[in-house]
Amino acid sequence: MDNKKLLVLSDTHGSITTLKAVFNWANERIPPNDTIIAAAFLGDGLHDLEPAVKETGFSCNWICVKGNNDYNVREPEAAVFDFANRCFFACHGHRYNLYNGFQTLVAAAANSRAEVVLSGHSHVPYHQIIDGIHLINPGSVGQPRSRIGATFAVIECRDDQPIKVEFWGIGEKRKISQVKI
Repeated sequence: MDNKKLLVLSDTHGSITTLKAVFNWANERIPPNDTIIAAAFLGDGLHDLEPAVKETGFSCNWICVKGNNDYNVREPEAAVFDFANRCFFACHGHRYNLYNGFQTLVAAAANSRAEVVLSGHSHVPYHQIIDGIHLINPGSVGQPRSRIGATFAVIECRDDQPIKVEFWGIGEKRKISQVKI
């Protein structure tokens, strides 16, 4: 059975130290035969990626979209991509009226034939299913707005099984532990 993991991050807002903690965690925590083969960065901190990757040596395939605070970047505002035989729709979320519900985001995903939507912007982690579409926000690595604190997500995809979403929190001393959402 094929097991693939997608690291999902958003909203670092200049917090390179915390981002490096996530990459170091991924380098140490994920066994070689169960590696994270891709990462999705959902905006607001695209300029943080290069120095954090350079200092940690974290390597994978990247899917990146820009957020409302990313300037002078070439990444698109939304992307549709296939990962582990599933269609994903990724965006920052600021163009999808997130604070008034998820209807616009679900419609965009449905139009893209995506079964999983990744979005940031709210800085609050969540995972819910609406009309058969998984809506996942990893929270914020740099400026969290939830009682949980700084978070990111790992999505595990196994052939012929539902996706599994794990949220991870970054504590005061950059300790990373699993959190329940």
